[in-house]
Amino acid sequence: MIKLNKSNYFYKIYTWLPIIILYLSVLNEYDLNYLNIEYFSFNFPLILIFYFSVKGYLNFDYLLVFFAGLINDTVIGFPLGLSSLSYMLICIFASYLRNMTIRPHLIKDWFYFLFVISLINSINFSVLFIFFSYDLDIMFYIINNLFTFLFYIPLNFMFNYYFKAIDD
Repeated sequence: MIKLNKSNYFYKIYTWLPIIILYLSVLNEYDLNYLNIEYFSFNFPLILIFYFSVKGYLNFDYLLVFFAGLINDTVIGFPLGLSSLSYMLICIFASYLRNMTIRPHLIKDWFYFLFVISLINSINFSVLFIFFSYDLDIMFYIINNLFTFLFYIPLNFMFNYYFKAIDD
Protein backbone atom coordinates (compact mmCIF):
# COMPACT_ATOMS: atom_id res chain seq x y z
CA MET A 1 0.00 0.00 0.00
CA ILE A 2 1.12 3.56 -0.64
CA LYS A 3 2.42 5.44 2.39
CA LEU A 4 2.13 9.22 2.08
CA ASN A 5 3.66 11.91 4.26
CA LYS A 6 0.94 14.43 5.16
CA SER A 7 3.25 17.43 4.82
CA ASN A 8 4.31 16.39 1.34
CA TYR A 9 3.18 18.35 -1.72
CA PHE A 10 2.27 15.07 -3.43
CA TYR A 11 -0.11 14.29 -0.56
CA LYS A 12 -1.98 17.56 -1.09
CA ILE A 13 -2.47 16.77 -4.78
CA TYR A 14 -3.46 13.22 -3.88
CA THR A 15 -6.21 14.49 -1.57
CA TRP A 16 -7.68 16.53 -4.45
CA LEU A 17 -7.50 13.57 -6.84
CA PRO A 18 -11.28 12.79 -6.84
CA ILE A 19 -12.14 16.32 -8.01
CA ILE A 20 -9.37 16.21 -10.61
CA ILE A 21 -10.67 12.88 -11.91
CA LEU A 22 -14.23 14.27 -11.95
CA TYR A 23 -13.18 17.21 -14.12
CA LEU A 24 -11.17 14.98 -16.43
CA SER A 25 -14.12 12.62 -16.81
CA VAL A 26 -16.62 15.38 -17.64
CA LEU A 27 -14.20 16.96 -20.09
CA ASN A 28 -13.64 13.61 -21.79
CA GLU A 29 -17.28 12.47 -21.54
CA TYR A 30 -16.01 9.12 -20.40
CA ASP A 31 -18.46 6.48 -21.54
CA LEU A 32 -16.19 4.07 -23.46
CA ASN A 33 -17.58 4.92 -26.87
CA TYR A 34 -14.01 4.63 -28.12
CA LEU A 35 -14.36 0.85 -28.09
CA ASN A 36 -17.15 1.04 -30.71
CA ILE A 37 -19.34 -1.37 -28.76
CA GLU A 38 -22.98 -0.58 -29.38
CA TYR A 39 -25.05 0.04 -26.24
CA PHE A 40 -22.15 -0.07 -23.84
CA SER A 41 -21.70 3.01 -21.71
CA PHE A 42 -21.68 3.93 -18.07
CA ASN A 43 -21.69 7.24 -16.30
CA PHE A 44 -18.48 7.41 -14.30
CA PRO A 45 -19.14 10.89 -12.81
CA LEU A 46 -22.34 9.63 -11.19
CA ILE A 47 -20.46 6.83 -9.44
CA LEU A 48 -17.68 9.17 -8.35
CA ILE A 49 -20.04 11.84 -7.03
CA PHE A 50 -22.25 9.36 -5.20
CA TYR A 51 -19.38 7.51 -3.55
CA PHE A 52 -17.51 10.56 -2.30
CA SER A 53 -20.72 12.27 -1.19
CA VAL A 54 -21.74 9.19 0.80
CA LYS A 55 -18.30 9.07 2.41
CA GLY A 56 -18.47 12.78 3.24
CA TYR A 57 -15.03 13.46 1.80
CA LEU A 58 -13.95 16.97 2.80
CA ASN A 59 -12.19 17.97 -0.43
CA PHE A 60 -15.21 16.96 -2.51
CA ASP A 61 -16.90 20.36 -2.52
CA TYR A 62 -20.43 20.57 -3.93
CA LEU A 63 -19.73 23.90 -5.65
CA LEU A 64 -16.95 22.22 -7.63
CA VAL A 65 -19.37 19.41 -8.49
CA PHE A 66 -21.87 22.02 -9.73
CA PHE A 67 -19.23 23.57 -11.99
CA ALA A 68 -18.31 20.11 -13.28
CA GLY A 69 -21.96 19.72 -14.31
CA LEU A 70 -21.83 22.99 -16.23
CA ILE A 71 -18.70 21.81 -18.02
CA ASN A 72 -20.38 18.48 -18.79
CA ASP A 73 -23.38 20.26 -20.34
CA THR A 74 -21.06 22.35 -22.48
CA VAL A 75 -19.10 19.34 -23.69
CA ILE A 76 -22.04 17.10 -24.60
CA GLY A 77 -24.40 19.86 -25.77
CA PHE A 78 -27.18 19.53 -23.22
CA PRO A 79 -29.10 22.58 -21.96
CA LEU A 80 -26.93 24.41 -19.47
CA GLY A 81 -27.65 23.35 -15.90
CA LEU A 82 -29.20 19.93 -16.52
CA SER A 83 -26.12 17.95 -15.48
CA SER A 84 -25.53 20.32 -12.58
CA LEU A 85 -29.06 19.64 -11.39
CA SER A 86 -28.44 15.90 -11.72
CA TYR A 87 -25.14 16.09 -9.85
CA MET A 88 -26.65 18.19 -7.07
CA LEU A 89 -29.55 15.75 -6.70
CA ILE A 90 -27.05 12.92 -6.37
CA CYS A 91 -25.20 14.89 -3.69
CA ILE A 92 -28.47 15.52 -1.83
CA PHE A 93 -29.55 11.87 -1.94
CA ALA A 94 -26.07 10.69 -0.95
CA SER A 95 -25.82 13.09 1.98
CA TYR A 96 -29.28 11.94 3.10
CA LEU A 97 -28.07 8.34 3.01
CA ARG A 98 -24.92 9.30 4.92
CA ASN A 99 -26.91 11.05 7.65
CA MET A 100 -29.54 8.31 7.99
CA THR A 101 -27.23 5.30 7.97
CA ILE A 102 -25.85 4.06 11.26
CA ARG A 103 -23.71 1.31 9.76
CA PRO A 104 -22.86 1.55 6.06
CA HIS A 105 -23.55 -1.57 4.07
CA LEU A 106 -22.24 -1.97 0.53
CA ILE A 107 -25.22 -3.85 -0.92
CA LYS A 108 -27.78 -1.45 0.56
CA ASP A 109 -25.80 1.52 -0.74
CA TRP A 110 -25.59 -0.21 -4.10
CA PHE A 111 -29.36 -0.60 -4.44
CA TYR A 112 -29.95 2.92 -3.16
CA PHE A 113 -27.53 4.04 -5.88
CA LEU A 114 -29.67 2.17 -8.44
CA PHE A 115 -32.74 4.06 -7.23
CA VAL A 116 -30.91 7.40 -7.41
CA ILE A 117 -29.45 6.94 -10.89
CA SER A 118 -32.77 5.63 -12.19
CA LEU A 119 -34.48 8.74 -10.85
CA ILE A 120 -31.78 11.03 -12.27
CA ASN A 121 -31.84 9.38 -15.71
CA SER A 122 -35.63 9.51 -15.83
CA ILE A 123 -35.58 13.21 -14.95
CA ASN A 124 -32.93 13.87 -17.61
CA PHE A 125 -34.86 11.88 -20.21
CA SER A 126 -38.14 13.62 -19.39
CA VAL A 127 -36.70 17.12 -19.43
CA LEU A 128 -34.80 16.58 -22.67
CA PHE A 129 -37.68 14.85 -24.43
CA ILE A 130 -40.62 16.96 -23.25
CA PHE A 131 -39.19 20.46 -22.89
CA PHE A 132 -36.35 20.48 -25.41
CA SER A 133 -37.68 17.96 -27.98
CA TYR A 134 -34.48 15.93 -28.15
CA ASP A 135 -34.77 12.71 -30.14
CA LEU A 136 -33.61 10.21 -27.52
CA ASP A 137 -33.25 6.44 -27.43
CA ILE A 138 -34.68 5.11 -24.17
CA MET A 139 -32.65 1.92 -24.60
CA PHE A 140 -29.46 3.96 -24.26
CA TYR A 141 -30.61 5.26 -20.86
CA ILE A 142 -31.59 1.78 -19.69
CA ILE A 143 -28.26 0.24 -20.73
CA ASN A 144 -26.34 3.18 -19.27
CA ASN A 145 -28.26 2.79 -16.02
CA LEU A 146 -27.52 -0.94 -15.89
CA PHE A 147 -23.78 -0.63 -16.54
CA THR A 148 -23.42 2.30 -14.16
CA PHE A 149 -25.12 0.18 -11.51
CA LEU A 150 -22.88 -2.82 -12.22
CA PHE A 151 -19.64 -0.84 -12.19
CA TYR A 152 -20.38 0.69 -8.78
CA ILE A 153 -19.06 -2.32 -6.82
CA PRO A 154 -15.62 -2.62 -8.51
CA LEU A 155 -15.12 1.14 -8.40
CA ASN A 156 -16.18 1.12 -4.75
CA PHE A 157 -13.31 -1.24 -3.95
CA MET A 158 -10.88 0.99 -5.87
CA PHE A 159 -12.06 4.08 -4.02
CA ASN A 160 -11.78 2.26 -0.69
CA TYR A 161 -8.14 1.57 -1.53
CA TYR A 162 -7.73 5.31 -2.14
CA PHE A 163 -9.13 6.08 1.34
CA LYS A 164 -6.79 3.57 2.94
CA ALA A 165 -3.83 5.31 1.34
CA ILE A 166 -4.95 8.69 2.69
CA ASP A 167 -5.72 7.47 6.19
CA ASP A 168 -2.36 5.79 6.74
